[in-house]
Amino acid sequence: MKQRYPKLEINVAHLRHNVAKIVDKCGSMGIQVAGVVKGANGLVEVSKAFDEAGVAFIASSRLEQLEDAKDAGIEKKMMLIRIPMLSEVEDVVRIADISLNSELEVIKALNAEARKQNKLHKVILMADVGDLREGFWDKDELVDVAEYIENRMINIQLVGIGFNVGCYGSTLPTVEKMEELIGLAERIEERIGRELEYISGGATSSLLRVWDGNIPERINLLRIGEGVLMARDLDVFYGYDMSELYQDIFRLKAEIIEVKDKPTFPVGTIGVDAFGHTVAYTDRGIRRRALLGMGKVDYGDPGELLPMEEGIEIVGAASDHTIVDVEDAAKEWQVGDVMQFDVCYATAVYLTSSRNVNIEYIDEAKNSEK
Repeated sequence: MKQRYPKLEINVAHLRHNVAKIVDKCGSMGIQVAGVVKGANGLVEVSKAFDEAGVAFIASSRLEQLEDAKDAGIEKKMMLIRIPMLSEVEDVVRIADISLNSELEVIKALNAEARKQNKLHKVILMADVGDLREGFWDKDELVDVAEYIENRMINIQLVGIGFNVGCYGSTLPTVEKMEELIGLAERIEERIGRELEYISGGATSSLLRVWDGNIPERINLLRIGEGVLMARDLDVFYGYDMSELYQDIFRLKAEIIEVKDKPTFPVGTIGVDAFGHTVAYTDRGIRRRALLGMGKVDYGDPGELLPMEEGIEIVGAASDHTIVDVEDAAKEWQVGDVMQFDVCYATAVYLTSSRNVNIEYIDEAKNSEK
């Protein structure tokens, strides 16, 4: 069923280019890159592209994705970037070389498990500087836990401190936030009597500081996923020039299964849709519509599909169907035709997780050199 639709094309040549560019740009500032592969569901070909382009770590919030990378022969160090669950500490120690942590109870469990497996597991302690997701809010507790690890644990090695911003609370990675993190690192270093190996100043949003050239000197590790997979956030939301990176790593193709002229307002008593939502409809009269053989279970939010052809408007979707208005399209769409879409980060996560989506890899540069 190689030619079946929906199909997601992934250009791994362009992906390698993007990763190499980011690794080089960060490297010129003394910053290592952990390549976050969760945006593509940890697909092995994507992890290989990150590896080949020179990231320091393969990183994910999902242990299964890290294990897939190891099983594929990737020898880079594996980083777990979601706080470990107590129920998974055995697998954390077995699969990941380093993990981000914010709970002493979990770290104690990791230490005990690492002793069983005769391993040294490395940890980065996370500080919450205002985004209100993971991390120590009480900074005295943070320093106390760092000292506890340093002096009382044999199989856990404290290698750094980090923070996350922009993912929940929408806080920006300002110079001030990063200097706050460095200050916390220096408090820990004073307490334990040595320098930390890593000060991890965030994820893709922290590329704002790289692009501006004002990232504080001691920040030496970033965790980058969207910044190379999509290269779009800094462009769309903050107006940064990302022209040196490709923005076409992912291309979604869907087949038209019906083309009809239909009303734009449902006929009958209106209740809720298949997902239990009350939808507001606009009556635009009779219009030409095409139905695509894919739906929300494949990609999530239809509002995050970006049509590549002119005159295409996404009307809505159900589980397995997507409705598009083609009344003003530049061409006459027919049953069997294939439409192409650019996708957003969340859409790519859904698509690469769906067994109904045919994934095809392209390993050649289709556009001019960047």
